[in-house]
Amino acid sequence: MTTSESPTAVGSGTAATDKFLQERVSADTPPERVSAIAKDVLEALAGVIDKHGITYPEYRVLKQWLIDIGQFGEWPLWLDVFLEHNVEEVAYRGQHGTKGSIEGPYYVADAKTLPSKCELPMRDNEVGSKLVFEGQVRDLDGNGLDGATVELWHADDEGYYSHFAPHIPDGNLRGTIVTDGAGRFEITTIQPAPYQIPTDGPTGWFIEKAGWHPWRPAHLHLMVKAPGKRTITTQLYFKDGEWIENDVATATKPELILDPKPGADGINRVTYDFVLDPA
Repeated sequence: MTTSESPTAVGSGTAATDKFLQERVSADTPPERVSAIAKDVLEALAGVIDKHGITYPEYRVLKQWLIDIGQFGEWPLWLDVFLEHNVEEVAYRGQHGTKGSIEGPYYVADAKTLPSKCELPMRDNEVGSKLVFEGQVRDLDGNGLDGATVELWHADDEGYYSHFAPHIPDGNLRGTIVTDGAGRFEITTIQPAPYQIPTDGPTGWFIEKAGWHPWRPAHLHLMVKAPGKRTITTQLYFKDGEWIENDVATATKPELILDPKPGADGINRVTYDFVLDPA
C-alpha cells in the first residue's frame, strides 16, 4: 500500500545513513592490513574490468551510480544487502552456539526494556497475526542465563520498520527483553511481512538492471547478550515463507527457520532457544 507518508528510498536511506554517522565507528586496522585489503580489492575490480571488457560509457555510468548511492544515503542499505552476509560468515567462524545472520540497516539501539514475559510496543489495533515467541538463553553447557537480554525488532504487517517509515511511531515493534532467572522469555508480537528493499533509488535501479528481485522473506531480527558471553546477532525466518529460497540478501540458513503452530487459544506460538559462546 502506498500513501503520502510511505517511506521513500531517499527518506529511508537518509535515516539509515544519519544513524550510522551518529555512531562514528572505527576499527583498529594497521596500515599494512589496510594496504593488503585495498590492493586485493583494486586487483579484483581490475580483473572484472578486463574480463568483461568494461567500456567508457559503462565506467561513467558506474561513477554516476556511486554518486547517486551517496546522495540517496543508500550505502548502508546496499552494503548490508549484498556484502554483510560474507562479513557475518567470517565473524562467526569457530562459533559453537546459535548461528548468526546479518544485522541489516534498520537496527536502532536503546529499545525499550521489557520483562521476560511481555508484549512488544505496538500501535492500538496493530494489523497482523499475533505471534508468541518464547525460548531460553543458555550457555554451551546448557545452563540458563539469568538476566540475559533479547533485543527484538522487526517489520510490521506491511513490511515497514519504525524509525525508517514516517507513518509508524518510533519504538514500534522493538524491545529489549530481560530473561528470567532460568534465562527464559515469552514475547507477544505480530508476525511480520516479507518486504522489498526500496526500489525507487539507486539500490533498486541496480537490482532492476541486473534482472534480480528486491524481496526479503519475513523475519525477526535479534541481538542476544549476556555478561561474559559472545553477542549473537541473527535473524529468524518462517517455514515455507515466500522468498526463503532466494532472499535478495542471501542471509537465510536452515538453522534459523521457525515453524509456528496455533496454540489452544488459536494464537501462533513458536519456541527458539539461543546458545551463547564464551566471549
